[in-house]
Formats: sequence, structure tokens, C-alpha cells
Amino acid sequence: MTNSSLAFLFLFLFCSTLTAAPSPAAAPLLQGTAASPAPAGAGPPNVISILNKDGRFTVFAKLLQSTKVDASLDSQLVDSNNGLTVFAPTDIAFSNLKTGTLNSFTDEQKMELVRFHVLPTHISASQFETVSNPISTQAGGNADLLAMNVTAVGSSVNITTGETNTTMSNVIFDDSQLAVYQVDKVLLPMRFYVPLPPPPPPPPSPKKPSAKAAPVYVAPVESSAGKWMYNYAMAGLVLVVAALT
Repeated sequence: MTNSSLAFLFLFLFCSTLTAAPSPAAAPLLQGTAASPAPAGAGPPNVISILNKDGRFTVFAKLLQSTKVDASLDSQLVDSNNGLTVFAPTDIAFSNLKTGTLNSFTDEQKMELVRFHVLPTHISASQFETVSNPISTQAGGNADLLAMNVTAVGSSVNITTGETNTTMSNVIFDDSQLAVYQVDKVLLPMRFYVPLPPPPPPPPSPKKPSAKAAPVYVAPVESSAGKWMYNYAMAGLVLVVAALT
């Protein structure tokens, strides 16, 4: 084989190697970057479908369904223009709770717990830098014992409730109507651990004036001495009349 043929073969093999080389892997989705929105015309997003599709939020999804809060969220997404924000704890977050914690909650507390993870407006990841604390949740009620503070520094978003301190670790879904964020701890409100102050006592009722008792007439009782003197006088009068006649 001639030198020119060898050079041509070498050049061919070199070009083939460059063409077959794999392209670099795509960079992973950065934390705080919005997920792809739902297709146009697909209707409002469904929270349960989003959580089940991810596969790491089965406990939270079941709580949403058992408390009927999921139906309420679906209605709000249809009827309201404010949107919703959901902090979704992972299954690992629930398993890290103290044993028996979830089962110790009443049905009313479970509903309050789920609503505590929902904000009544859509908040994008970048908007957490300018929100006013404490943030209002759908749990409502006592402002101090159901307070939630969210602070953001760069791409880090911190959430505190007085009982829980955690970070928003990932964006699960965001289509400018519904935002679903992953949190790695269950957000426990202080309301579950600090009793509410007792209600103030009712004001005293005005006292009615007491009715005065009617006077009771007591007939005078004649003494025995008075009766004797009366009889004696009458007897003397009879004797005087008899003597005159």
C-alpha cells in the first residue's frame, strides 16, 4: 500500500472517530427552575396527578384525598385567578416523623395539617425573595400558632413554622397557576403543640332588682289582763243598772 493510501485511510478513521463520539450529557434541571407547564387546552392542573406522577409523595397525596382537600384545590384552580402554591413533603419526610405522630392527629388536625401546606396564591420560586412574613396559609385560624415564615437568599428558600425548619429543595411543577415545591420535612404548625388560650369569660348579666315582700298584717292579740278588766267593767255596769231600776 502506498504512502498516499495509508494517509487517506488514517484520515478516514480519524474523522469516523470524531463523528461517533458521544455528545455531552444535558445538565440536570437546576433547583428553583420551573418545570414544564401543562399543554395548552388541557384544563387546570391536578395536584394529585402531579404528585402521583413523581412517585415520591404518596403519603401526602393520600392525605389530600382522605381529607377531601384535593377536591377543594381543584375547585379553586377552576374558579379563582389567584392560583395556588403547595409545599409537598416527601414520603421520607413523613417516615422521619416521630413514630405514631400522624396517627395521633384527629381528622380535624389532619385537614388542618394539609391546608397548612397550601398557600392561597401562586408564588414562583423567585417571588419568595419579596414575600411578606408571616405568609398566609389555607389553615387560617390563630395567626401566631399557625404562622409560617419563608425567606429566600439566592436559590435557597428556607421555611420555618416554630416547630419545623426546612428548605424548599426542588420545583415539582409550576405553570403560573399552580406551583408545587418539594420540602424534605413535614411542616408542623405550633397550633398542634401549644394550646390555645381559654376564651374570655362571658360578661356578667345585669342584676335585676329584688321584689319587696308585701307587708303582712298581724291582728293584735289581746292580753289576758285586758280581757279580765273588760269583763270586770261590764259586770260592774250591770250591777249599777240593776240598782237604779
